[in-house]
Amino acid sequence: MMHVESTRTLLLSQGYEPIKIISWQRAMVLMTLAKVDIVEEYDAEIRAVSMIVKVPAVVRLRKSFRRHSKPVKFSRVNIYARDGYRCQYCAVKCKIDELTYDHVIPRSRGGRTTWENIVSCCYVCNAKKANRTPAEAKMLLRTTPMRPAWIPSVQIRVSTQSVPDAWRDYVYWAGEIDHEEGTEIV
Repeated sequence: MMHVESTRTLLLSQGYEPIKIISWQRAMVLMTLAKVDIVEEYDAEIRAVSMIVKVPAVVRLRKSFRRHSKPVKFSRVNIYARDGYRCQYCAVKCKIDELTYDHVIPRSRGGRTTWENIVSCCYVCNAKKANRTPAEAKMLLRTTPMRPAWIPSVQIRVSTQSVPDAWRDYVYWAGEIDHEEGTEIV
């Protein structure tokens, strides 16, 4: 029987940077297509009629890929990422559920829903600004909103208690590795 940790596989770039977490089944498909090399394995095994294979814990892409080749898709989450998960009026860093977005020039005044007119905003500042421009609300806009050329490097958030030992050499830690639950892998 497989353990929960062995149902997840860490996918690395050709340069050993963490890209994302995938299922072990997806990792096996990538391995069969010769798109990845297995770097680490779990003790758990997959048994077929003619072979036994260990479940991949960490796999690395054989070829490099262009992370930023497509334009960044306009979405709420990408706006938050562009703005560093900070309110663009008070500069407070917020969790995703503490943010909303704000039209710098309100829609009622012809403002459009575009990269150049939308910013991340906390609920308090959003209510304070209301249906006014930042100048009218006497609020300072911290940065000029613009279409990003790319989104900052991928962040994989996992508590240290749920990270398989096989991954520990391939992830970057923002805190102590043996610290309490909630430390992020960045």
